[in-house]
Amino acid sequence: MEKLKKALNNNGWDGRWYKRAFMDDGNVLGSIQNEECRIDSISQSWSVISNAGDNDKKYISMESLENHLIDKENGIIKLLDPPFEKGSLKPGYIKAYLPGTRENGGQYTHASCWAIIAEAILGFGNKAMEYYRMINPIEHSRTKEAANKYKVEPYVVAADIYGQRNLAGRGGWTWYTGSSSWMYEAGIKYLLGLRIEKQKLSLKPCIPNDWKEYKIKYKYGNSIYNINVTNPNGKYSEVVSFKLNEQEIPEKQITLNPNGGIYNIEVVLGTGPIAHF
Repeated sequence: MEKLKKALNNNGWDGRWYKRAFMDDGNVLGSIQNEECRIDSISQSWSVISNAGDNDKKYISMESLENHLIDKENGIIKLLDPPFEKGSLKPGYIKAYLPGTRENGGQYTHASCWAIIAEAILGFGNKAMEYYRMINPIEHSRTKEAANKYKVEPYVVAADIYGQRNLAGRGGWTWYTGSSSWMYEAGIKYLLGLRIEKQKLSLKPCIPNDWKEYKIKYKYGNSIYNINVTNPNGKYSEVVSFKLNEQEIPEKQITLNPNGGIYNIEVVLGTGPIAHF
């Protein structure tokens, strides 16, 4: 693992972001030297999620993702840019798609969710929530004009949204469970911070600093857990107090009981802005 990490940060680093792939013919995808596919979002997000990226490079690469792949006008996070079209690179079947369509430079929503998760892991609560809200289907349908542009259901996640020319902002394949479950994971686990691991419940949120409070009702077996999170000092993350039924829990986690009962959890956030995962 350490050898791989070193190789990724040396040979995989392109100066401002991580390269996407080395092809059989020696060409590189996701390099600033490329005419097409200069930057790909997956490599940047997963340098953070995997914790394989060097600390400074993680921040630099995510800044590059924001600068090159966030399209606020159309409300999408692109998979790669520029799309494949007339260049010499032969990445496989994705080049058969029109430029900006599906994997060829549109929003591929799996990867958009990974970008949001990466921002949350780095502790950028305002950015994470802005991007989460931006790719939420309902945001593409708030006006008749937006709905006519989006053209698909506003109540389910689209696997892809087109990213170029007259099709920019149009939804593609909907009712796609992979993307919806990643969006659920990004929102519940990484933004609101609800962690359930080996029958243990803990909170590791990353929220906008102007959020003062939020509540979660979690059902586990026959038990109900009412969770109230307060943010009195305008922070992004870091739990400083964790109480169960008014009793302080120093470990800031509890063992879940499936056998019935109502449990009230009070959580207070205090420090930030960087979350430690």
